[in-house]
Amino acid sequence: MTTTGPAAISTTVLRLAQADRFAEIRDMFAPNLRPMLTPESLRAAWNAELERYGPVTTVGAPVTDPAGPGGTLVRTPVVFTNGQVTMLATVTDSGWVTGIQFAGAEAARPTEPWQPPDYADPAAFHEHDVTLGSGQLTVGGTLALPHAPGPHPAVVLLPGSGPMDRDETIGRNKPFKDLAWGLASRGVAVLRFDKVTLTHSGHAADFTVDFTVDDEYVHHATAAAHLLRQQRTIEPSRVYVLGHSLGGTVAPRVAAADPSVAGLILLAGGAQPMHWAAVRQVRYLSSLDPASADAAQPTIDTLTRQARTVDSPDLSASTSAHDLPFGVPAAYWLDLRGYDPAATAAALGRPMLILQGGRDYQATVDDDLARWRAALAGSPSVTVRIYGADNHMFFTGSGPSKPSEYEPAQHMDPAVITDIANWLISQPSPAVSA
Repeated sequence: MTTTGPAAISTTVLRLAQADRFAEIRDMFAPNLRPMLTPESLRAAWNAELERYGPVTTVGAPVTDPAGPGGTLVRTPVVFTNGQVTMLATVTDSGWVTGIQFAGAEAARPTEPWQPPDYADPAAFHEHDVTLGSGQLTVGGTLALPHAPGPHPAVVLLPGSGPMDRDETIGRNKPFKDLAWGLASRGVAVLRFDKVTLTHSGHAADFTVDFTVDDEYVHHATAAAHLLRQQRTIEPSRVYVLGHSLGGTVAPRVAAADPSVAGLILLAGGAQPMHWAAVRQVRYLSSLDPASADAAQPTIDTLTRQARTVDSPDLSASTSAHDLPFGVPAAYWLDLRGYDPAATAAALGRPMLILQGGRDYQATVDDDLARWRAALAGSPSVTVRIYGADNHMFFTGSGPSKPSEYEPAQHMDPAVITDIANWLISQPSPAVSA
């Protein structure tokens, strides 16, 4: 791929769009994403912006921010006759484009350092770095320990899909750092860690043929729980696992692998099969803007075809990743399609706190929470809370949730932090409750 820098690549995308050369833009995307894109879909998305704001008058200077190891987020202000937007382009170190979206004019500002939420008290705890795993695929993490003598309950945090860092950084926001600092301020020890797919993103061969969610989550999560149980100020029988999004999907599998896990906290955990949830999400996003709905249809068609391949009895280890969602190899889907997170959770018989944003379109009340509730119905040790104004990241807002909501600097809903802390602190030691 080209050695041109990310800022120049973003500028080239805009230049090609203005010249109606969308086939060339499609070819700038990473190979695993191209099957979900067509020149026509890219043209329709661009024309929707032109219809909304008029012709382009000025393209401003791009600003770059890190987007995790191996990637850069480029913010380019684009002035139209009737308004200004910011094109956000994510570019890998190899020069492939992996994402383009349009946000408000304010999104052109460089990312400022994260600021602690009001509910965090840095004087109440201390942090230090840890290492998890063994061999070549170790990962780094951060352990937050309350200053109070304890013994404290503790929680391992599992982030969502993709190569997430320990803070679950998304644009200007760090929801897992909010969560860790908020809980540690209230007497809960917290261990969060970088995913192996982020730390070792350069070792693509390690994540191909036989890679499953066990490799993505379970090995490091169980190591994290073990490390917490060794801490002098932590009560070993009160170590919990908290998963967000795909991390919530996988959390029951972690608890099944480690019988010493005291219970689970699921934040927007996916229970609908992930390949079909992807189709649903793209349909939802296309419904938000009727002017560009046609642009999403090729992506919907491709994802639907790929989802059917995942469900097909013909799926095997030799099925091409090109024919599967997101270009993820068959081993991953073969393993995941045989895993029912809600049924696995029900079989555990351990306390659970399930939290759901009412405005979440990625994991929804109807498609995901309903599955958790059905599987866990009648269990007295399961608590469910819905936060009507919250989206997938548990940021508070109003109206239909959109990806652009994640762009402004904000923090997790303080009610979520309080409810998790109160639930953890109120849980009796399993040894006492037996």
